Amino acid sequence: MIITRSPLRISLGGGGTDLPSYYTEHEGFLLAAAIDRYVYITVHEPFDDQIILKYSRLERVAKRTELDHPIVREALGLLGIEDHIEIASMADIPAGTGLGSSGSFTTALLRALHMIRKQYITPQALAEMACHIEINLLGEPIGKQDQYIAAIGGVTQFHFHRNGSVTVAPLAADAETMANLEDNLCLFFTGVTRAAGSILKDQNERSRQQDPAMLDNLHYTKDLGWRSKEALERGDLRAFAALMHEHWERKRSRSTGMSNSQIDSWYELALAHGALGGKLIGAGGGGFLMFYTEDKQRLRHAMRGAGLREVRFRFDYQGTSVVTNA
Repeated sequence: MIITRSPLRISLGGGGTDLPSYYTEHEGFLLAAAIDRYVYITVHEPFDDQIILKYSRLERVAKRTELDHPIVREALGLLGIEDHIEIASMADIPAGTGLGSSGSFTTALLRALHMIRKQYITPQALAEMACHIEINLLGEPIGKQDQYIAAIGGVTQFHFHRNGSVTVAPLAADAETMANLEDNLCLFFTGVTRAAGSILKDQNERSRQQDPAMLDNLHYTKDLGWRSKEALERGDLRAFAALMHEHWERKRSRSTGMSNSQIDSWYELALAHGALGGKLIGAGGGGFLMFYTEDKQRLRHAMRGAGLREVRFRFDYQGTSVVTNA
């Protein structure tokens, strides 16, 4: 049995500029961090000559092409696996919460399938294969951030080039800054799960149509990503928090589905109780609110009182990895 895991992620700046509809014309840049909440994949060779797939439902089929799960169906096809395999998935946090679970699922799955084939794959090649499945084969209106940060891990900067290549580098911040950043970021679950596709589809289509308002928003968001990187690398966490707030204001104006009155109310509550800046993680409409604070106890008390659940985390520096190979 092989068990792999891929970390979920939080975006720290520049999110949205990783979609091909934007970066193939203007290049993209973002900063993201992998966290110690994971998607797990187990792969086993069953006794029966069939494909068994266990996720939120159970599939038993004779051939790969009969699978309903699109990512698993395409991943097996790329690895030349047509039958005789059992796959199960689990996650620390459910899908639809803005933490990049689809990219984490795909990278963990591909890592496990390469292991069962006794093949090594580099983290960057793993990320590219996951992107190929989700973006090219399945036509999802998504970017490359989730697959890359899941495969590589850490607190990492990504530069998306017009030709589709990606330059990857760790954030060059000192150890004290990284420790304080990790300690002072707080995640609160809004209780709302949603599919990111409709919001990203709107962004994708407007970018392809060269909509001036959308492009101006994304250009500014990219600049915020660079400024966030620079603030962290010089150790100015309060400036980073202010940029988070500015980022959220820009992100909220990108689409009518990005926020709502309840999310805005929670956000204002956090600012009134010690948060120096924050944003909604992911495409919008629900999922997790993330805040930077130097008064965690006060913020936690206020948000718990409003009915939000906190998920505590640390940064993950391993990326997609093999947990067990027995």
